[in-house]
Amino acid sequence: MPIEFDSFDAILNHGFDTVIDVRSPAEFAQDHIPGAINLPALSNEQRAEVGTIYKQISAFDGRKIGAGWVIRNVANHIDGPLREKDGGWRPLVYCWRGGQRSGVFSTLLSEIGWRADTVKGGYAAFRRLVKTSLHDHPLAHRIILLDGYTGTAKTEILPRLAARGVQTVDLEGLAGHRGSLLGEMPGGQPSQKAFETGLAAALNKLDPDRPVVVEAESSKIGRIVIPASFWAGMLAAPRIAIQAPMEARANYLAKAYREVIADPDVVAQKLHALRRLRGHATVDRWVALSQNGALVDLSHALMVDHYDPSYTKSRRIDEREVVAEVSVDTLDDAGQERAADGIAAAVNAF
Repeated sequence: MPIEFDSFDAILNHGFDTVIDVRSPAEFAQDHIPGAINLPALSNEQRAEVGTIYKQISAFDGRKIGAGWVIRNVANHIDGPLREKDGGWRPLVYCWRGGQRSGVFSTLLSEIGWRADTVKGGYAAFRRLVKTSLHDHPLAHRIILLDGYTGTAKTEILPRLAARGVQTVDLEGLAGHRGSLLGEMPGGQPSQKAFETGLAAALNKLDPDRPVVVEAESSKIGRIVIPASFWAGMLAAPRIAIQAPMEARANYLAKAYREVIADPDVVAQKLHALRRLRGHATVDRWVALSQNGALVDLSHALMVDHYDPSYTKSRRIDEREVVAEVSVDTLDDAGQERAADGIAAAVNAF
């Protein structure tokens, strides 16, 4: 009998040995239950063809052809990645809505003797639990924003805070983007659904009675939108601000963004969107600095001409409480450690 999970925490702590997502690889890549493995009942191409037959010929023919493929694919999985599983193995199987694919898959596993169960409602039910936790209910956690001008190493300081026992969530890491015009990261961004699953899973590990430090962001990180309840928590959150000299920030930014700003063609492409806002002469000067390999000078110019004015304007509009300011002279490893010490002390006193 399919198992119904009534909370996000319950499905994460399912108690089974393995969670098997039998949807197609494309469906799995978009999002899945954390920790699940993908053993597709139908490949991407097979799923598309079955859907076409179902709609254009008949539902019966679609189900018949699909069933044959599912059985053959399950047999391959049993003879492949599942070959070494012993008789006590307990798998939890799900598909899109907890229907035919997971039903056939789990039935065949059960016939072998494994204690297989399915998720009632499948991935769709899991997705509703994620949506409820991040969109429909108020955030249970107390957020403190880690704020500061661009180049104050906020993202780098988060894991240093975690090492000091401070609860943190790295939104940029989850979103696969640094949140700025030049902020693309290797591997690109996840889907919106996968980001929300990752955020919900990160929050699930944290104690709601203790504050959580999050880097100050806009409501979008690249193309990822911060979910409603989390964004509401950020809007209401107090701030801890990092202060550092321009020279230290320029050196840090040149190092952190080197893989992006070292390529003049990438710089020219990314900064083209700012021509209307900052003017052609300013953007041409930025591109020339990149072409000359003057990465620290380019970082300095970007902060003076663009990032700092934008930050100052946003702070005038958004005047949330600043509970502490932590100043450091450098943003090398030693400087970041000093900043983390000060921030951790401020959080613990909050």
